[in-house]
Amino acid sequence: MIAFLVGTIEEKHENSLILDVNGVGYELTISNNTLASLPIEGETVKVLTYLQVSENTGVCLYGFATEEEKSIFMKLITVSGIGPKSAISILSGIKLSDLMVAIVSGDANLLSKIKGLGKKSAERICLELKDKISATSISMNDTLIDTPIDEGVLNDAVMTLISLGVNKNEAYRLARSKMTEGITAEEIIMKVLKEYGK
Repeated sequence: MIAFLVGTIEEKHENSLILDVNGVGYELTISNNTLASLPIEGETVKVLTYLQVSENTGVCLYGFATEEEKSIFMKLITVSGIGPKSAISILSGIKLSDLMVAIVSGDANLLSKIKGLGKKSAERICLELKDKISATSISMNDTLIDTPIDEGVLNDAVMTLISLGVNKNEAYRLARSKMTEGITAEEIIMKVLKEYGK
């Protein structure tokens, strides 16, 4: 088992990373959260890994920026019907702390908004992982657990961002991260666009 790799970033793309480790290029599948935390190309980085070997997909290497993300990934792939690629898509579609809050609170509606994740799979994740994730492990400063979510405002903001060319998963993740009590869709959009560099 390859626990981690330390190497130079050769290329970064959405959901993939090519890492040069002593002249050998490793291609890793990564989440958007890990991608956003990586330094620029040419920099040295340590990436935690998970190696999948299967008859259908062959050998695949998955990479993670933090122990926390890898831990959640390992829990997600224990859920029936959730494979490594699906787990990466889930991690790409929502902030890690929000994912943990959604699971602990049983918020399948929030999870089902992630691209490619159906309502039944979302409910299964909540059911099977609720007792495996401790609410105390969630950083209260980094979550929206105390913030009432206005789904209408959030959806309006997400749809507008998508129409402006922002990737669906990224639009949802960014808009969700800006949610505060009483905020309007317009205010969310302005904050996201400022951060997104539009």
